[in-house]
Amino acid sequence: MPGVMDLSALGWTRDRDAELPDGTDPGRVARVDRGRLRVLTGDGERTAVPGSALHDDTGLAGPAVGDWVALRGELAVAVLERRSAFTRTVAGRASGAQVVATNIDTVLVVEALTGETRLRRVERYLAVAWSSGAMPVVVLTKADLCDDVEAVVQQVAEDALGVGVLAVSSATGEGIDAVRALLGPGRTAAMVGPSGVGKSSLANALAGTLVADTREIRDDGKGRHTTTARELHLLPGGGLLIDTPGMRELGLYEDRDGIAAAYADVTELAEHCRFRDCEHRTEPGCAVAAAIDEGTLDPARLVGFRKLESEARRQELRLDARARATERARLRAFTRSVRDAPSRPRVGW
Repeated sequence: MPGVMDLSALGWTRDRDAELPDGTDPGRVARVDRGRLRVLTGDGERTAVPGSALHDDTGLAGPAVGDWVALRGELAVAVLERRSAFTRTVAGRASGAQVVATNIDTVLVVEALTGETRLRRVERYLAVAWSSGAMPVVVLTKADLCDDVEAVVQQVAEDALGVGVLAVSSATGEGIDAVRALLGPGRTAAMVGPSGVGKSSLANALAGTLVADTREIRDDGKGRHTTTARELHLLPGGGLLIDTPGMRELGLYEDRDGIAAAYADVTELAEHCRFRDCEHRTEPGCAVAAAIDEGTLDPARLVGFRKLESEARRQELRLDARARATERARLRAFTRSVRDAPSRPRVGW
């Protein structure tokens, strides 16, 4: 990283000046590693430690890659307002959140052209991407290993409504300039996708140098993603790229608007159903079922929509239950503190 840089190259805008507490300087989080932050500033790269006020149990408030933090020396004392955030539910049965990347302009949803392209997986990533507040773009990698790139691109484009779809090859350079064009000076993109789809190779191709480790492609054409932590890279030309490890699970945390955007065809049809609470199964006057019967809506789209909606409802119930449990615990603690407090003399009448 250069020793001194213009903060605008890191995505800083002057309207953020008012957000800085007195006596602090801005820095952008490039990596979070065992509670320590690698931060990019106007004076270069430095290491910082989050202040006690930044520790939380929700997974939402602590510093994440892409965040702007207020620095007082080597202490990060505040996380500035996030303009966007790619957030998922933590893997497993927990209801907590994991903030993957923040203050991003574009989400690059990466899928490989080798093997069978998983449309439902792309739809899931797009739903979370739309919820982030950034603009999603699908990037299909390993074009040099695909026999009919155009057919796959068309198939994905028919599902990825309102989203650009790009085919690239990190090996030959095909399509790399089109992705690079999305990353002008000060603009930030986050790459998301499962392991082995070529995110690290794409990061290296965009940077023009080795910024992420890769391994050889296996005999079945699949790669081995070796990224182990989220990291922000400053690219030639001023763009910024956040590389992320592969995700075994990806669930919406709270915002269901992303589902409506990713499945705009289903939600628009649903507005014409006879009943407002139509479940699009056997109800009379269902516009969604009619579209499937007419062949204008892929039944698999409805299946994917239902699955994400069901997951979103379960997550809402878990969050509500956790909020109720937290409130009950607070009331119990307050009751104990009153009960155990030394008795105070009563004021006479």
